[in-house]
Amino acid sequence: MLRKPITKKILYVILALLLVALASLPMMAHAQGIPLVNVTGAGKGGQQYSMSLQLLGLMTTLTLLPSMLLMMTSFVRIIIVLSILRQAIGTAQTPPNTVLVGLALFLTFFIMSPVFETVYKEAIGPYMNGNLDFDKALIKAEVPVRDFMTKQTREDDIAMFMQISNRRELTDATQVPFTTLMPAFITSEIKSAFTIGFLIYIPFVVIDLIVASVLMSMGMMMLSPMIISMPIKLMLFVLIDGWTLLMASLANSFVF
Repeated sequence: MLRKPITKKILYVILALLLVALASLPMMAHAQGIPLVNVTGAGKGGQQYSMSLQLLGLMTTLTLLPSMLLMMTSFVRIIIVLSILRQAIGTAQTPPNTVLVGLALFLTFFIMSPVFETVYKEAIGPYMNGNLDFDKALIKAEVPVRDFMTKQTREDDIAMFMQISNRRELTDATQVPFTTLMPAFITSEIKSAFTIGFLIYIPFVVIDLIVASVLMSMGMMMLSPMIISMPIKLMLFVLIDGWTLLMASLANSFVF
């Protein structure tokens, strides 16, 4: 019974803070000598933005880069699989989180390099050279990223989020809005990561069961099976060149 009034109060406080912040922006800009944001016509229905607005957009984009990296690239699947692998082997903090995140990050750059190159050639490069407007560059940059995300996303996940958002049925994947494609993409990536992690986990569980059965048959019930099974799992993983196989399998699991 108390949740609705509390929620309304929180919303009112947030709206009030937003209004205060928006009202104080012109005064702060004038006090710091920053020119106000101006939008002027560029002819033929186009618009030309002042440097202040472009700088504001750039700073906003930089703050959203970590979220974009998580939501729109292959990072999620890779880091989940690597975390499950570490848990399956039984090494608590080896490799450490910094190594896993760095490995997932550079493998993400490797996998996404065709998409990044296409975005640079078709959007960023022409925009920096002055041959393309910002609006058109943004539309061109969206195409390869959307194509990558669509190929990795399951149709059932897209249909589910389309149904939740009460949107009409679409005949073309390019008509799916980003607000619907991004959660569907994340859901599909988590499903794929857990499927790969399950397949990786099974051999290590079999080794644990064999070691536990041998120890029990020898009457060593007080000895933890993890003490014996972890070196065996490490040795087998190194002998089969597990890291190379895992990296190759992760890279080949993405559809281009």
